[in-house]
Amino acid sequence: MVDTANTNFISMFREYDIRGHVSGEELNPESVALIVSAYAEYLKRRDIWKAVVGYDSRECSPAFAEAANAALTRRGIDVLFIGLATTPLVYFAQYFFDCKGAVMITASHNPNGWSGFKMGKDFSETLEPDDIKELFTLARDLSDTDDASRQGSIEHRDVRDAYINAIVSRIHMGPKPPRIVLDAANGGAGVFVYEVFQRLGCMTFQLYCDPDVAFPNYFPNPSELKARERVRELVRHPYVQADLGVGFDGDGDRMGVVDEKGDNIWSDTILAVLAKQLLEKTSGQTVVYDVKCSKTLEETILNNGGTPFMWKTGHSHIKAKMHELGAPLAGERSGHIFIGGDDWYGFDDAIFSAAKLVEYLSWQKKTLSEIIAEFPQYVTSPEIKAYCADTEKYIVVERLTKLFKELYPGKVNETNGARVNFDIGWGLVRASSNMPELVLIFEGKTYKDMRGIHDRFREILRDFPEIDRTWENGLV
Repeated sequence: MVDTANTNFISMFREYDIRGHVSGEELNPESVALIVSAYAEYLKRRDIWKAVVGYDSRECSPAFAEAANAALTRRGIDVLFIGLATTPLVYFAQYFFDCKGAVMITASHNPNGWSGFKMGKDFSETLEPDDIKELFTLARDLSDTDDASRQGSIEHRDVRDAYINAIVSRIHMGPKPPRIVLDAANGGAGVFVYEVFQRLGCMTFQLYCDPDVAFPNYFPNPSELKARERVRELVRHPYVQADLGVGFDGDGDRMGVVDEKGDNIWSDTILAVLAKQLLEKTSGQTVVYDVKCSKTLEETILNNGGTPFMWKTGHSHIKAKMHELGAPLAGERSGHIFIGGDDWYGFDDAIFSAAKLVEYLSWQKKTLSEIIAEFPQYVTSPEIKAYCADTEKYIVVERLTKLFKELYPGKVNETNGARVNFDIGWGLVRASSNMPELVLIFEGKTYKDMRGIHDRFREILRDFPEIDRTWENGLV
């Protein structure tokens, strides 16, 4: 019996998905069955009777998929099982099979030892905070009685070729296909990326594109700079001399990029390149982005005739706002990029986003670094993580926001956490939705400005004993 009153169980239900440790008290086949059974009831309340199911390349995922499939069919939901997949492949399969339900078994970029679920409620729509609350209530109150009205079926389906064909058919390459390094870090994206970029005409160099549950090289999280070092080395190798390198996360919905010099390019700057590409074709479009993004993005959108719209961090939040505004492009600094309109389906898909970037570069006479050099320039810190317990982090951010508003009236953007604006830049503190930590980012017109904002935050956060102070060493 799963103890749904247990704090560990409750904490798995996060803002826009479910993530927990693979352990006795959190995620195991029994708790997976309970959570997915609750999701089945959630679907039936909306008259949805079919769901796509896929899983990432973690060791626990096949067993969890088996438990999920059994839970869905036992409660009357028909399962279209696509096996090892990326999250975008699951979203694509929803359209391909005309199926609003979706379960992707993944903890995305969380380290090994974690798992979780991204769950769909419609095409290009995943569960939002109110849906997650409803799901938890259903799991807490669920009866052990199986749905006797009908038994769902399981069909094994393969959508790999259809997905690859759909991407390639939508990309229109110019006369100069880039040379590209692809790093899947032994995650699920490796099953797709080489064929996509070969078919687009790129000279393609692979790193760790074979899925491996042990992740023997490093964990697939392109936000971590150490995961980009090998890409950087290969891009700059005299026998390679690539035009760019792209790393993918474990479930294929986020990417990280290095340019032809091997320099790291934050994903909000890549979003600025894609915004320029979009706005050169159709001016006046809205581009949605999260609170962690640089002013480089905002000003590039404005300079190219677009409308910038800042919103909450989180793939479900960004997708929902994108569809609400009818925006054809959206993204997050973490590497989630959403392309819609006439180009794609509006979900976060790192492979398609990388393909659009390659398409743009194939028509340019300038290198990626030269294109970016023309954008407004700021100095931005990495994402700095400060440990703060899941039970404390939101309360701490609420108190910090109140304090910042007292110290800097009229300067605090409360869209998601506290983004404090200064004449020389800005600083952000927000609660991570996925981990027991706060996320901090600082940006200035110069390194000195950025460092100065960091130091202001450091002095304020020192008065909060709930925040581990080791974050202060995160800025080199």
